[in-house]
Amino acid sequence: MVCEDGREYYAVSTEFDPGKAGPWVRRNVLPKLPPPASPLWRSRAQIRDDLYRFLVPRPTVEPEMWAWVSAYDHVALCQLWGSMVDLPSTLPRYTNELRQYWEMAGRPQLPPVPSDAHDALADARHNLAKYEAIEAHRRREAS
Repeated sequence: MVCEDGREYYAVSTEFDPGKAGPWVRRNVLPKLPPPASPLWRSRAQIRDDLYRFLVPRPTVEPEMWAWVSAYDHVALCQLWGSMVDLPSTLPRYTNELRQYWEMAGRPQLPPVPSDAHDALADARHNLAKYEAIEAHRRREAS
């Protein structure tokens, strides 16, 4: 995850079973994961706690989340707490849909796909760049 304020969070679950990954994930994602000895590998409980602190760094922060085709991302986030009803009340009950926002804005030109696409942090950075490009387009159209 990346924030507009420059903060970033990246972790890989130690409870992830690469044997259950499909062919596409094996080919495009697994090779980009950090080595198993990396401190970026964390338990789901650690990831859950880290993410909460990341998303709500101060009591006054109301996080807003965006993702490109976001439905599954939000389900995966909720599952860190159990189910959606178990999410802390300070977290949103949905993730905004960046792809739909792009379509609604008239499909403006987006930044090129980075060479390290499918690395989760690179993809999150690219999504922020896409959001910023859409917002810049909307401002130009409004003026």
